[in-house]
Amino acid sequence: MLTSGPQEPDPTPSEPACAVLVRVIRGKVREREKRFTATFVVGRSKECNFQILETSVSRLHLQIIRDGARWRLKDLESANGTFLEGVKIEDVPLPDNATIELGKGGALLSLTVERRDLPKAEKPPAAKQEFTTETQIIQHYLDSSRKEHVGEQTMLFRRAFKRVQKRKSRKYKVVIGVVLLLLLVAGSVIVYQTNKLSKLRATAENIFYAMKALQLQVAKVEELVLQHAEEKQAAEVLEKQARLKDMEKEYDGFVKELEVYDKIPEDEQIILRVARTFGECDVAVPKGFVAEVKRYIKIWQSTSRLEKALQRAKQKGYTRLFPRMLAEKNLQPQFFFLPLQESNFDERAIGPETRYGYAKGMWQFISETASRYGLRIGPYSGVAVYDPLDDRFDVLKSTVAAIKYLRDLNNNEAQASGLLVMASYNWGENNIRQIISRMPENPRERNFWRLLSYKDIPRETYDYVFSIFSAAVICENQSLFRFKGECPEIPTSK
Repeated sequence: MLTSGPQEPDPTPSEPACAVLVRVIRGKVREREKRFTATFVVGRSKECNFQILETSVSRLHLQIIRDGARWRLKDLESANGTFLEGVKIEDVPLPDNATIELGKGGALLSLTVERRDLPKAEKPPAAKQEFTTETQIIQHYLDSSRKEHVGEQTMLFRRAFKRVQKRKSRKYKVVIGVVLLLLLVAGSVIVYQTNKLSKLRATAENIFYAMKALQLQVAKVEELVLQHAEEKQAAEVLEKQARLKDMEKEYDGFVKELEVYDKIPEDEQIILRVARTFGECDVAVPKGFVAEVKRYIKIWQSTSRLEKALQRAKQKGYTRLFPRMLAEKNLQPQFFFLPLQESNFDERAIGPETRYGYAKGMWQFISETASRYGLRIGPYSGVAVYDPLDDRFDVLKSTVAAIKYLRDLNNNEAQASGLLVMASYNWGENNIRQIISRMPENPRERNFWRLLSYKDIPRETYDYVFSIFSAAVICENQSLFRFKGECPEIPTSK
């Protein structure tokens, strides 16, 4: 049985006692917060002093050691490592405030060292002095709180001074009353402005989701026009598109009045703009989303994977072809980054075996979905080999099928939320689409912001969406994010 270690002796006056407060930012635990005053162990085992129920956490993962008045972090040879502010550690001093990650993308802990200040020594009373300054004389004659015996003249001075002070106090009361009134007025203005901003934000959200609902209607009518080419339906598309532009202008006005993009760093502005591009409401971004995107950007920056994959895509002409094909079907050109996450733009890619068979090709289609979208399945579909007779390995055919699939997801299941489209595309073993199907079928209640509020999002899907999104953000401003690769040519809006 693990214990908290030997009890430390009381610190000397030169070494103030301290404790460590552990708070859980991310991860499954039995208790979210705990304070320790002696050495303790963190891990998945029940024997640990602080238990974390995550598979990425080792049974005995990390030891926080009390070393006199200081603390140290010691990784217990964990399988996935311990990271202090993103840097892998073995045995290091613990800063007063630290963020610890148990395995990349695993449990996230906040550690705070609480120190107790030493009592300050009292100053000895000052020795009695003769009057040497005018201030000392004033204090002697006018300070009525002093207890020593005073003469008649001193009492006369004090009474006169008290009458003067009484007159001044009346003036002060008037001044204080005026100040309080001004504060009350200012407080009322603040409350009014806060309520006004709250109403503006709510109105902006209403317009945004009404706009998304209208986009869905336009997309579905466009499908009918493509199928039947009726003049009435074509006119309906034009009418709805005009309404959509008016709503977009109105929404832009609300965003400007709310100052959503004012006084925030450029990288955060880009993150909000890309979120809106993918169909998420930029005035209702959930807390922590921007910080999480920044974390995934750092992951991309730590490897050459993005640069190499985009170099392959450029050499084969995908950086110009794919965004244009997506835009022609009224899909966000930034879906270009989806095959980056699926296969690194490798048209001969073969995924691991699943209960659905092997996912194959650049877009990683399983046989069932590929057949549904008109792709021929080769004779070696059940074997992990390249098959030239399988259309999933044909770049142009598989890309056309993938765009049809993305459009169907966007217009139906994902309710015009580009990030939900990505989550739905990432079918995988976890079947994220069952979670999405339980959400109400309208853009306001079925979007990625709502999905983030669910606790049972599969980690695979979470990483998938944030990886694609953060890659798109990087390519919005390569120099800002210090990226030296060549990004795709994103068509401008019509």
